[in-house]
Amino acid sequence: MPKTITLTKARIVQAVVENNGYTQQKAFETVEILLELIKSTLENSEDVLISSFGKFCVKKKTERRGRNPATGKDMMMRPRKVVTFRCSRKLREKLDG
Repeated sequence: MPKTITLTKARIVQAVVENNGYTQQKAFETVEILLELIKSTLENSEDVLISSFGKFCVKKKTERRGRNPATGKDMMMRPRKVVTFRCSRKLREKLDG
C-alpha cells in the first residue's frame, strides 16, 4: 500500500525555501499569492490550467435527490459548484511509470 503524505502549505513553503534560497517570509508570501490567484480564478468560475500538472475545473451540479446519511430520509440537495481536478498527460505518464 502506498505511503500517504499530506502536502501542507508549510511543506510547500519549506520546499520553496530549500530549492530557491528564498527567505521563509518571501517563500510564504509567494505561496500565498499563488494560492489566492488560484482561489480567485475558481471563484469566478474559470478553470485553472497548470502546464505539465493538470487542470482544476469548476463544475455546476444541479439540484438532485439525495439521502441524509444520519436519518436515512430522502431530501433535495441544492444546486452547487464543485472543483474537480484532471491531471495532465505528462503527470499521468509519470504516475504510471
